[in-house]
Amino acid sequence: QVQLVESGGGLVQAGDSLRLSCAASGRTFSIYVMAWFRQAPGKEREFVASISRSGSMTDYRDSVKGRFTISRDNAKNTLFLQMNSLKPEDTAVYFCAGFEGWVTSTQRYSYKYWGQGTQVTVSS
Repeated sequence: QVQLVESGGGLVQAGDSLRLSCAASGRTFSIYVMAWFRQAPGKEREFVASISRSGSMTDYRDSVKGRFTISRDNAKNTLFLQMNSLKPEDTAVYFCAGFEGWVTSTQRYSYKYWGQGTQVTVSS
C-alpha cells in the first residue's frame, strides 16, 4: 500500500506556470504506475497525464499536450506535474493516483491509490 500527498496548487493568472508534487510513502514507489487526474466543479474526474514505473513512457490528454509535463523521481518517492501556459479551463482539483502495474492507463478505475487533491485556480 502507498500513501499519496499532493502539494503545489494555488491561484495563478492565465499564462503562468505551476509545479505540482505528489509525495509517496509506504511501499517502494518504483513499482507503481502513476498519473494525474483533475476534477472541476460539477464535472467528472478526468485523466491528465500518466507515467510508467521507470518514467520512460508518458501519456497526456490532448488539451494539455505541449503545456504539461509529468515526471517522477523514484529515489525521492515523488511524482511531479509541471504546468505551463495555464488556462482558465485548467482550473480544477488535481489528484495524483497510482497502481501496481506495468502498462500506463488513462482510465480512472485502473488506479487503486489516490491522494486528497490540491486546488489549482487559473484566473483570466
